[in-house]
Amino acid sequence: MDQSSEVQTKEMSSRSVSSSHHHTLNEPYVHKVGIPPKQNLFKEFKATVKETFFHDDPLRPFKDQTRSRKLILGIQAIFPIFEWARDYNLSKFKGDIIAGLTIASLCIPQDIGYAKLANLDPQYGLYSSFVPPLIYAFMGSSRDIAIGPVAVVSLLLGTLLQNEIDPIKNKVEYRRLAFTATFFAGITQATLGCLRLGFLIDFLSHAAIVGFMGGAAITIALQQLKGFLGIKHFTKKSDIVSVMHSVFASIEHGWNWQTILIGASFLSFLLFAKFLGKKNKKFFWVPAIAPLISVILSTFFVYITRADKQGVQIVNHIEKGINPPSVNQIYFSGDYLLKGFRIGVVAGMIALTEAIAIGRTFASMKDYQLDGNKEMVALGAMNVVGSMTSCYVATGSFSRSAVNYMAGCHTAFSNIVMSGVVFLTLEFITPLFKYTPNAILAAIIISAVLGLIDIEAAVLIWKIDKFDFVACMGAFFGVVFATVEIGLLIAVSISFAKILLQVTRPRTAILGKVPRTTVYRNIQQYPEATKVPGVLIVRVDSAIYFSNSNYIKERILRWLTDEEERLKAASLSRIQILIVEMSPVTDIDTSGIHALDELLRSLEKRDIQLVLANPGPVVIDKLHASNFANSMGDNRIFLTVADAVASCSPKLVEEV
Repeated sequence: MDQSSEVQTKEMSSRSVSSSHHHTLNEPYVHKVGIPPKQNLFKEFKATVKETFFHDDPLRPFKDQTRSRKLILGIQAIFPIFEWARDYNLSKFKGDIIAGLTIASLCIPQDIGYAKLANLDPQYGLYSSFVPPLIYAFMGSSRDIAIGPVAVVSLLLGTLLQNEIDPIKNKVEYRRLAFTATFFAGITQATLGCLRLGFLIDFLSHAAIVGFMGGAAITIALQQLKGFLGIKHFTKKSDIVSVMHSVFASIEHGWNWQTILIGASFLSFLLFAKFLGKKNKKFFWVPAIAPLISVILSTFFVYITRADKQGVQIVNHIEKGINPPSVNQIYFSGDYLLKGFRIGVVAGMIALTEAIAIGRTFASMKDYQLDGNKEMVALGAMNVVGSMTSCYVATGSFSRSAVNYMAGCHTAFSNIVMSGVVFLTLEFITPLFKYTPNAILAAIIISAVLGLIDIEAAVLIWKIDKFDFVACMGAFFGVVFATVEIGLLIAVSISFAKILLQVTRPRTAILGKVPRTTVYRNIQQYPEATKVPGVLIVRVDSAIYFSNSNYIKERILRWLTDEEERLKAASLSRIQILIVEMSPVTDIDTSGIHALDELLRSLEKRDIQLVLANPGPVVIDKLHASNFANSMGDNRIFLTVADAVASCSPKLVEEV
């Protein structure tokens, strides 16, 4: 053997000795828990910031690139259209044209109806499907989202705005506040994207969103009873009790049978078209064009019969021409500035949540990555520009996006096609909507929002997590029986309450040895797992912070007390060793270490040894930095539970 080999062998031997507890030939070989090398404070801070805000490594494509190439990549990052346009071809163009025309036929009647939900004139719904989709097509990263006004945001905006200004008595001020709210909704969305704070929208849980959307759908449908039944005097409140009282109070003199006939007939047609489209995917275009067909037929019917003379309420005048500028109408000072800001933040967050959820859904279906932060910037930019061109808050529409996807869209060019059709409609076709009955718009909205009520999701939530179901139902009933704001507040509050509960009351478990293995698992999950006599093994399933450290300490002691009482009743040997399995403990703070120190002292008074198993790199580093590892004894920290049991109570292991 040469000299270098001897040196290498000696190094390996010394390393294995230093990385193991002192043992004899008869004792099992036990590894020490590794202590990570000390990191530079700046590097550690830099790594934390990067993982928090730049976990997707957005600058990766720029590495090792020339200056000109970096410039091109930068432009493509801001305007993804320049990236996908390079590979654009005739086949994709055909698909996008068909998809764009299909979603345009769906969006035009929906936009007129959604504008009424926001208490705005019909043309403002069409304006919001002209400019924002163009901006999004240049800046958005989703290939499938169809942009425009949506029912939930329209209702939310209308409800919040009318709390501040009466939309009938002060029409101009109301419209100005709507543009101001839209401006700040865009600023909020773009700011979250630029600062990479997209994770904030994840605080609204899926269960809360399901409940909120379902409640909003019921509320929207109830609001449409005014147009569906031909009622002239209707409550401004949105809760189900007020709406139903208003409906039945006007049953003798307020209902119009011609209006009900038109609404019921076309609602049946729309629901049948939806059913046909769901049953056979080949007929996806039927529910897409059904609203436009309904508008054309009902308008023609009212025109030739002059049903408007019989009390059937119609749309009347829709302003002709494209979006007028509205920069000078936005409140940049005064009392309405703060009100617009507050409403805009709420509407912007809800719009953002809906758009990101839709984008991620279709991105996963087509197997491509969606950059959430780019989406936020794109949505924010389109709403800021929209607020300056007479639009109100626009976002991704699920019904239109689904039709867009099924119609075979390939890129965001389908939004440009849709925008082009809306442009032609505004320039040439709007006068033809004069005799469109309000009942058909109500029927279109009712048929559209029914899809937001996801009973299957609610049932699944009940099966999976009862607390999630409470959040779902809380949001649902809050919207239905109170207001949209109350429902939203309940949804957010319950979502936060769940996070706080999970942080402050983490799970702990008693572990036992699975037969014929050296594996220790939860005895509730594995009833056949056996406890080691004289040893109590507790696993902590959470990081240990100031918010839960005291609870964890008390819970471990309670486990110990319960076990000692059980052993005493059965006349068995008492607990001598308490092993805390720390694999799930990802981090610990000073409060957590203080709690461990108190636990150690409490156990010493009872003549019980405290042993730790498999603390992670962050935890073991802090245990040594605080000198806790030395005070409890470095020889009582082990790599696995099996090592801890074998080293501390070998005789007991042999018995088991």
